[in-house]
Amino acid sequence: QQGECIYEQKVAPLFACASISTDVIVTEHANHARDHLKTEAELKKYDGVVCVGGDGMFSEIVHGLVSRTQRDNGVDQNSPEEKLVPCSLRIGIIPAGSTDCICYATVGINDPVTSALHVIVGDSQPMDVCSVHHNNTFLRYSISLLGYGFYGDVLADSERKRWMGPARYDFSGFKTFLTHHHYEGAVSFLPATDILGTPRDKTRCRAGCFICQHDGQLYSGDSPEESKTAPDVSDREYEVGWGVVRGKFLAINAASMSCACPRSPMGLSPAAHLADGTTDLILVRKCSRFNFLRHLLRHTSKDDQFDMTFVEVHRVRRFRFTPRHCQNDSELDLRENGKQLFSQICRDHPACSCSPAYSSWNCDGEILPHAAIEVGVHCQLIKLFARGIEEQPLFEDLANPQCAL
Repeated sequence: QQGECIYEQKVAPLFACASISTDVIVTEHANHARDHLKTEAELKKYDGVVCVGGDGMFSEIVHGLVSRTQRDNGVDQNSPEEKLVPCSLRIGIIPAGSTDCICYATVGINDPVTSALHVIVGDSQPMDVCSVHHNNTFLRYSISLLGYGFYGDVLADSERKRWMGPARYDFSGFKTFLTHHHYEGAVSFLPATDILGTPRDKTRCRAGCFICQHDGQLYSGDSPEESKTAPDVSDREYEVGWGVVRGKFLAINAASMSCACPRSPMGLSPAAHLADGTTDLILVRKCSRFNFLRHLLRHTSKDDQFDMTFVEVHRVRRFRFTPRHCQNDSELDLRENGKQLFSQICRDHPACSCSPAYSSWNCDGEILPHAAIEVGVHCQLIKLFARGIEEQPLFEDLANPQCAL
């Protein structure tokens, strides 16, 4: 609830000095910003949309702008095969939330003044967006993290403890770790075999990233011949290249960016790129609590997070997840009705030895209503007022001449 104060004290004076005129709307309820952009806003008279808030507010802006753009261009969002039209307006994010993961992963620091200066100088950073569907029905867009299993359970449990404030995340995380639930299912994915970079190459996405620029050229479609060979979520010719992994999983994560934050400076996937048209699919198979703890601790260190026998990672363009007990739609409906009661009882009583059949998907901090989903990556669908994280080796070398030598 500090957004209005941060804007008036730190951002508005800078915009005034730069002769940037603004129309300010103070949101009054959830999805206020999303609904305004989808229906009421006269977008043609603006050069950009800036939100002051956390990742939730940014998600609202993305959903509003992307949905409005598809509607204006006659694109059916409910079709997983549709190629979405990129948004023309750039989006700015002034950090004023609890974690501000997206700002940290695209700018490198959570500072309102720094983000405001990126808006003033007119920086532009393209970003990929994932679309999430269930049975040809659009659910949500994902910008940073899709998590099933551990991260889904943490979110679902923390939502029931909002009275605890920010401490609920630590409490729910510890509780979920102790319950150690695993979930059985099949993950089908379309690997990105035609791009530079892998999830384990330790190549960070930084300002002027060559990998993102390279894939941007492939997707731009400067000529008809290039546009025909540019891979996208709508290309059927890649169906033959799908891979399938079946088993019991503690966590299934899809990171479209590093997902770095002050608590986890390296993020879930340190080598993930912002605008290469892919997402890093991380599969954590059932293992002991001790090994899973080792995996979680890797998020706070510089060690290879995927160098474990029970962890595998794939850079993909699309993927699907089907729970083990979900053979058809009727069984999924059972999950949402009868089985939900029993899984709720088990989750509220960790001492129970039985494990629920289904988890929840954590989509950028929001719970999805279905376990069986299909996800496609849309390359460079939006643009931010940012330039990516800038390296500072030059200044470090100057401060330490021996390192420079």
